[in-house]
Amino acid sequence: MYLFVGLGNPGPEYARQRHNIGCMAVDAIAAKYGFSAWKDKNKGLYAEGRIGTQKIFLCKPQTFMNLSGEAIQPIAAFYKIPPENIFIFHDELDLSAGVVKVKKGGGNAGHNGLKSTSQMMGTDEYYRVRLGIGHPGDKSRVSGYVLGNFREEEQLWLDTLLKSCAVHASHLIQKPTDYTAKVMQDMKPVIEKMKQTENN
Repeated sequence: MYLFVGLGNPGPEYARQRHNIGCMAVDAIAAKYGFSAWKDKNKGLYAEGRIGTQKIFLCKPQTFMNLSGEAIQPIAAFYKIPPENIFIFHDELDLSAGVVKVKKGGGNAGHNGLKSTSQMMGTDEYYRVRLGIGHPGDKSRVSGYVLGNFREEEQLWLDTLLKSCAVHASHLIQKPTDYTAKVMQDMKPVIEKMKQTENN
């Protein structure tokens, strides 16, 4: 069994913020593969379903970001899902908008959701699906940028990214590097268009 987690803050007022892109990705997966209705339990919303032959649990912590592990650890423990079968989707300031990278283990790069997850799980050897949101450039603007809503002009790359994250989810389980390649292949024309717009 596998666990896909979408990090974010709970409540409709946070739903469209850049910090919640992880939740958006998991919602896209749930919709694409017809997962069960979300159930509220152990400080999180949970759904279950299958991607191909694999049983998958989805989780959206309903704590605030800095306590995300309190929702992730109970389901992982109950279903005995090992860290290497856990994939956490989260926003990544250090990647350009629309860029996706997957890595296993490593530091938390100041991300409070990952920090909480590592503390509660007692390990950092889970996978992180890093969803690039870009960087505002000025460190003093980071908080407002991350907690700001996606702008209208960002919607094209965001919609393409979320759709691609869902469509290629089976590759994430089979071979994470293939998943990155497939998603980035979908994103390439969108990112190129973004660059052209910036240069004009």
